[in-house]
Amino acid sequence: MFLMEINKLFIIFFFFFLINNVSITWSYTVFSPIDNYLVNCGSSVNSVINNRNFIGDPSATIATKLGSTFVDEEENPNPSLNLLPLHHTARIFTKPLIYLFEIKKKGTHLVRLHFFPFNSQNFNLSSALFHVSINGYVLLSDFNGLEGENNRKNPILKEYFIWVEDSKLEIEFTPSEESNLGFVNAIEVFSAPDDLIADTAKFVNSDGNKTIGGITNQALETVYRLTVGGPKVTPFNDTLWRTWSPDDEFLQSSETSQTVHFGGRIKYQNGGLSREVAPDNVYSSARVLSNTNESTLNDNITWILPVSVGYKYLVRMHFCDIASKVLYDLYFNVYINGNLAYENLDLSELTRMLASPYYADFVVDADNSGEITVSIAPSSSSSPERISAILNGLEVMKMNNTMGSLDGKISVGSIVKTPRGSTGVLVALVACTSLLVAVVAIMYRKRAMEHDSVAWSPLPTDASKGNQPESRKFLFF
Repeated sequence: MFLMEINKLFIIFFFFFLINNVSITWSYTVFSPIDNYLVNCGSSVNSVINNRNFIGDPSATIATKLGSTFVDEEENPNPSLNLLPLHHTARIFTKPLIYLFEIKKKGTHLVRLHFFPFNSQNFNLSSALFHVSINGYVLLSDFNGLEGENNRKNPILKEYFIWVEDSKLEIEFTPSEESNLGFVNAIEVFSAPDDLIADTAKFVNSDGNKTIGGITNQALETVYRLTVGGPKVTPFNDTLWRTWSPDDEFLQSSETSQTVHFGGRIKYQNGGLSREVAPDNVYSSARVLSNTNESTLNDNITWILPVSVGYKYLVRMHFCDIASKVLYDLYFNVYINGNLAYENLDLSELTRMLASPYYADFVVDADNSGEITVSIAPSSSSSPERISAILNGLEVMKMNNTMGSLDGKISVGSIVKTPRGSTGVLVALVACTSLLVAVVAIMYRKRAMEHDSVAWSPLPTDASKGNQPESRKFLFF
């Protein structure tokens, strides 16, 4: 009888343990976006990358929709084995080019643009210079597809978060007047998970902190996505196909910094963060500030991140307490650009369990030197016998400026859209028109003076309406 009661209690205990375990662990489902467009530009065949099928835009379809006078598809004659198949082909254009996507789900969408200026047989892609805009935002201005100040010829991925209000998302590529040539290798457009971008964040500066809203309505560009203390995380291991780079090159030397790694289960709770916010591999490693006999409240771990001046930035810090043995053992402060962003951060109070992820969003300006500094440090509540700070991941996203641009003081309306080959004709046309108008005006004025004094003004000249560029659209429905 006693053994039967023990067995019943064991079964009940096991049942509740299983339910609790499932509610935490199996909240994981494969992310399947409602809107999902993957385009292998300039290719007539599909390409599968990380189990994702990039659809080729066949020349026959393009010729029907666009004509063949200003777009071309090029294939890399000598593709490297280290290159993705997406970088073996490109869509090349010499006039404004539009990709138009039908959107079913209102909200934030991820947009990724792939560029690689390979050695084309017919075009010098290294001389390309063009603008990219999307739904009224400037993403790239005078972009050449090359990397860094030294113009290195490496594959480049640009990632953006764009709020889509209506049923269309329009990406426009416009060749610059200096080059009249542009290209794109691949495009990704897909709807983001609802919990990926929060609409509020804490604005941090020297005057104090305040909560601001409207974050989702801003265009965002990913500048940094770092896994802290761990190895690189590849798109194959991320449910949103992101790359998380190691933080080592941005870490300021800290003798009290240690890396920790966790082999247990990361506990994504129902109603909390999902794996789409950040994957297990990011939360399974961290840098911690470990206390020693010589530790003081001035100890810290600091990351220095170069950025462009003139923009605000969304800084997302990822936390997961994988180092503490028990709850309520870890308290620390967060500083951004030397300003206190979060005081006495208590992960136990926020998550109610160890190894459960949490993130905090802050909006900051770049300092005058073009850097953002992020620091974690002990607080007045830190225990001298235990770790006194932790960070697992770090993301930095540029926010559009007041002109709606992520790349300079330029608006969509100011981007010049003169078709290739028409510049000289346009100048000559305007000159001839001006001369003709002047002659007619003199004759008219002379005749008017002969008949009576009549109010006179020159004829208006507006050559812009007759020289609008041909915008072409790729339709993906």
